[in-house]
Amino acid sequence: MTPFNFTDIAANLPTAPAMMGNTVVWKPASSAVYSAWFILKLLEAAGLPPGVINLVPGPGRAVGDPVLASPHLAGLHFTGSTGVFQGMWRTIGENLPRYHTYPRIVGETGGKDFVFVHPSADVDAAATALVRGAFEYQGQKCSAASRAYVPESLWPALRERLLGMVREIKMGEVEDFTNFMGAVIDRDAYQRIAKYVEIARSSSEAKILVGGRCDDAKGFFVEPTVVEARNPRFQLMEEEIFGPVLTVHAYADARLDEAVELCRTTSPYGLTGAVFARDRDVIVDLTRRLEDAAGNFYVNDKPTGAVVGQQPFGGARASGTNDKAGSIANLYRWTSLRALKENFDPPTRFEYPFMKEK
Repeated sequence: MTPFNFTDIAANLPTAPAMMGNTVVWKPASSAVYSAWFILKLLEAAGLPPGVINLVPGPGRAVGDPVLASPHLAGLHFTGSTGVFQGMWRTIGENLPRYHTYPRIVGETGGKDFVFVHPSADVDAAATALVRGAFEYQGQKCSAASRAYVPESLWPALRERLLGMVREIKMGEVEDFTNFMGAVIDRDAYQRIAKYVEIARSSSEAKILVGGRCDDAKGFFVEPTVVEARNPRFQLMEEEIFGPVLTVHAYADARLDEAVELCRTTSPYGLTGAVFARDRDVIVDLTRRLEDAAGNFYVNDKPTGAVVGQQPFGGARASGTNDKAGSIANLYRWTSLRALKENFDPPTRFEYPFMKEK
């Protein structure tokens, strides 16, 4: 099952099991059927035999329920929402007695990805990473920068740089390459994101610093929005939004350790994260302390844009099974290993040599 937001993932998820000798039923996201069809045509033009990968578009239940009920189900390769993945896992568990084998379950789900800025960080580099990480592709990435922790000593300069760049962002049709952002994928996404913007607008614990306007007159456009949260446990600091909304909490420099712990524990997810610092000892320390907070960890870079073959992608905790799509580790998940032994000098008596000892 493939998502709408990364066409290359839609090519990767069905082909990985197929490369390891399996046949595949491919259910693309309903909002990305057109691109999936062309991927299948490209694969067939490259020599993929018919029937190896079977594209079956349609509503989730109409396609998923018969597949999960089939005794021939041997695996699930999934990228999508946490709730859907948990529901499918639950169904597979209930159906275990009918399967010919225990299905392999691999999933990459949501994220509440962080950028942690240390007082030694380069302000321009951090601000640029926040803009790109939070607003590229309208923030519709499971890896998008969604929450940031910034020291009070750097926040005034970083805020000025960040808001200045956000105000320069152009939105419009994606065919115009001068536009940095386009519309979000559909009305459901638009309405969900708009609700979070309204939560920030109406709360005494937060303030919208820039953006915040939503317009569905022609397309579903949400402005790049930066929210400052006085409460580090504010709702927008904890929940996945999947849209162009970045929430920032300014922490006291003297309470750095507490801020790191907040960064590590606030979200149930563990997909991507980034730290910005120019002190090498600090980088090493933060990398160690945040080791279970992100499956893909970035130093002085935005937490998006993993390169297949160099940065195999995936996270743990509520973000999935961390089987690293695009890596050999993922391919092994679609293989049933077989061990062979052949004896060229088989024994002819049952006794072992040690049995003759006294």
